[in-house]
Amino acid sequence: MNLFDRYYKRYDGWYKKNKFAYLSEVAAIKRILPKGGRGLEIGVGTGRFASALGTRYGVDPSKNMLRFAKRRGINVLLSAGERLPFRDRSFSYVTIIITICFVNHPKEVLREAKRVLRKGGKLIVGIIDKNSFLGRFYQNKKSVFYKHARFFSVNELVSFLKSIGFYKFTFYQTIFDFPDKINKVEEPKKGFGRGGFVAIGGKKRI
Repeated sequence: MNLFDRYYKRYDGWYKKNKFAYLSEVAAIKRILPKGGRGLEIGVGTGRFASALGTRYGVDPSKNMLRFAKRRGINVLLSAGERLPFRDRSFSYVTIIITICFVNHPKEVLREAKRVLRKGGKLIVGIIDKNSFLGRFYQNKKSVFYKHARFFSVNELVSFLKSIGFYKFTFYQTIFDFPDKINKVEEPKKGFGRGGFVAIGGKKRI
């Protein structure tokens, strides 16, 4: 929390500096995102993804990040993902974009996402794939943010999701070059294994 409160401007600036990488990630998530419905982003940060995706609600433990998100039109609450301030079955979909690699208890966050999802609702998790060229690069680079991250492979995350009751998985990948080299929005590709960023969609069992 202190990390993102301290470097919130640097965090938000990355998306402006790497505009096409960011928009490529948005495009991949849109392939899985339900059309319409009440949505929540866990780890909403400065609201970059929520605002682009039309997600109305967001939670984050960083006050400074939430000020940005609120200015982008998101209904925000100060909260960690491990204990969401919402009733059971409150949302049609939940997104967790990059955030899962920074939380202390990823399974608890995923369980909370499931709890607040309606029956048949969808969870969309976006990750930097640990096994991708980009995942390996970030693990070695040890940036101010990623030196604190716990990276996951797609298979590891899907194993978590299956164990807590998600099924019918969908995958879209993007970021096929380093973010600062991308000069147009990439077309998302089904599956995973080539792209640095993978959007994973799973349905909550009825």
